[in-house]
Amino acid sequence: MQRKSSYNTKARQEISDFLQQNGTTAVSAADICQHLKSIGNSVNPTTVYRYLDRLCEEKTIIKYIAEKGEKALYQYSGQEKQCSEHLHLKCTQCGRIIHLDCGFMREFQAHLREHHGFELQCEGSVLYGLCSDCRKKQNAN
Repeated sequence: MQRKSSYNTKARQEISDFLQQNGTTAVSAADICQHLKSIGNSVNPTTVYRYLDRLCEEKTIIKYIAEKGEKALYQYSGQEKQCSEHLHLKCTQCGRIIHLDCGFMREFQAHLREHHGFELQCEGSVLYGLCSDCRKKQNAN
């Protein structure tokens, strides 16, 4: 099957740049639309969603479903991260996303398989808590 050829428009480049510049934080499509508008490039939200879907398919970004099923959030991962192989940590205070791509993940997955008969699917899996920066701020108050 032949894939449609694609071209990189100014809006697509600005979306990609925004996601890369905010690489440690998950952003919403509304955040992206607001950013585009602030730099004088009003783009139809449908265009933004379509491009985000494409970037998800290409595994350039990760899509997270926000707490309570509210809105989807997106984070730049580039081609180098294998996000289907590890969990993610999200700070409930600042929204920072941390990739838990530590060596223990293989051991944890093996433990779940051997002792619980459970095959862990990490893609899109998020654990919530406080990052070290927010914990320090909280303890300082």
